[in-house]
Amino acid sequence: MDGQSCEAFLNASPEHLPRLQDLLKQGTYRPKPVQRVWIPKLGSKELRPLGVPTVQARVVETALRNVLEPIFEHTFAEHSYGFRPRRGAKQALRRVDQLLKTGHHWVVDADLKGYFDSIPQDKLMEAVQVQIADGAVLELIRRMLEQGVMESGKGWQPTEAGTPQGAVVSPLLANIYLSPLDHIMAQRGRQMVRYADDLVILCKTEPEAQEVMEQLRQWTHAAGLTLHPTKTRIVDASQKGGFDFLGYHFERGYRWPRKKSLDKLKETIREKTKSGRPGSLRDIIREINRCTRGWFEYFKHSQNTVFLPLDSWIRQRLRRMLRRRHTGTRRTACRDYRRWPVAYFAEHGLISLALARTPASPAHR
Repeated sequence: MDGQSCEAFLNASPEHLPRLQDLLKQGTYRPKPVQRVWIPKLGSKELRPLGVPTVQARVVETALRNVLEPIFEHTFAEHSYGFRPRRGAKQALRRVDQLLKTGHHWVVDADLKGYFDSIPQDKLMEAVQVQIADGAVLELIRRMLEQGVMESGKGWQPTEAGTPQGAVVSPLLANIYLSPLDHIMAQRGRQMVRYADDLVILCKTEPEAQEVMEQLRQWTHAAGLTLHPTKTRIVDASQKGGFDFLGYHFERGYRWPRKKSLDKLKETIREKTKSGRPGSLRDIIREINRCTRGWFEYFKHSQNTVFLPLDSWIRQRLRRMLRRRHTGTRRTACRDYRRWPVAYFAEHGLISLALARTPASPAHR
């Protein structure tokens, strides 16, 4: 919001940091408003609000998080995986897979509507005060929550609820506020898996799932949160339909990338294989490989039937681009496959996702 880059702050850090330290010691530090930025929501026409703090604010928030995180970490529940040291999405997915395999196929698939932007700040501060008694630290957190946002064309706006998505300390505060729900579910023997505000509760019977849903409604209402009326549902994962969680779709004992995850990858590949784009085929394939490697690393536990069609689709995109370069036409040519066979793209270094499932294959290496 202040126009200062990370590099500029770093270059002036011998001057900035001592002054910033003095402001914090004296209790006179005031964070500048965050810059409101709206980004597309995957698979939706809706936009997601991000709050981009200044570099100085990020330095302060990082220092604050480094102090608070060890204090709260030992209080968090085992089944909370998001934004915690030595934990991540893959562990959450493994836990879901284990529970499904042990017969917990009735799933309460919960969606907290606008969670980060709707957390009641007074109740959040009460949750923080359970572990933190230092008045200066509490005041610093309160100022961060109330710093407001600057939005183009609208000027400064107050933030009377929530914690900005994009702030360094926000994920930790979000975990602190949902921690009581984690422990309530654990005490009642419920099998909940949570990653930040994404959560599922897996049950063995439909009546149990109905009971859990009612308990969840009661807790969220008391906490000042809202369950999304259409996205929150009970699902029998052993039947057709299933549910999505952390980018995967779970259904009938199998899992594969959810449609939005697959669409996002394809959109990225389309951008890199546009007709008329410059660059050699090897350079373009190198760019594609960078995308598919990271994507595969996360989704490699999907059914192999996902990767064969995707490999074919990527080659078809490349053939279409090459045809345009060689003939100047976009019309489908039946000789494309013979002119540019699978081996041709393999020789140019294109990774095969299907072969990468086999650890001994060259594609894996």
